[in-house]
Amino acid sequence: MTTETPTWTGPAPAGIVIDLDDTLYPQAAYLYGASRAVGRAGAAQGLDPIRLARLVRRQLIAGSDRGGTIDRALAAYGLPADRAAELVPALVTAFTTYHPRRLPLYPGAADALAALAAHYPVACLTDGNPVIQRAKLAATGLSKAFITIVITDELGGRAARKPHPGGLRHAAETLGIDPAQLVMIGDRPGKDVAVAVALGARSIRVRTGEYAESPDEPAATVVVPDLTTAAGLLVPG
Repeated sequence: MTTETPTWTGPAPAGIVIDLDDTLYPQAAYLYGASRAVGRAGAAQGLDPIRLARLVRRQLIAGSDRGGTIDRALAAYGLPADRAAELVPALVTAFTTYHPRRLPLYPGAADALAALAAHYPVACLTDGNPVIQRAKLAATGLSKAFITIVITDELGGRAARKPHPGGLRHAAETLGIDPAQLVMIGDRPGKDVAVAVALGARSIRVRTGEYAESPDEPAATVVVPDLTTAAGLLVPG
């Protein structure tokens, strides 16, 4: 990875759209707690809670946005298929209804978001189960910073997730801004940057979280270490 000296050229954006997971807070913190919740639910069914939580966490580390996490964890646990099928509904419920009281933000993220919101209309654009995503937002304490929160799954399920342009288009319409006048800030080139490219918006990639070392494909307008640096480029003065 090369060292970037970020600069911002061109006109100021008319609005900002920001990703949630691994952009504002480390998603690993949420996944750790959710895995423990699944372990506790498994204990009620006679399973080893520590072992099950570790297996769930291992599946999430392998790819946190893949489906079938619980199924794969139970297969790794060694349960017969029929027994695993009996347990899946309760364990999935434990995962999806896990509500953390607090999630740690990246250093400076709250101040960076406040600075952006003081100068621009700001929206949040996030993928995932709406119950889970709203629980995460509540635990970050950042919900009020956004004019609108767009959870793509509410627009059309998994098929509507980034880089599908529907979520960013909806955010732009809600803000009353042409998509090409937005800047999308997020951690994943294949999702956050790609959705911006699809609608002619500019983008800032932050190198935080699970995908920090992923190639810059497609290329963002600017690549920066974190949200604090991104805000420093966009906030006047």
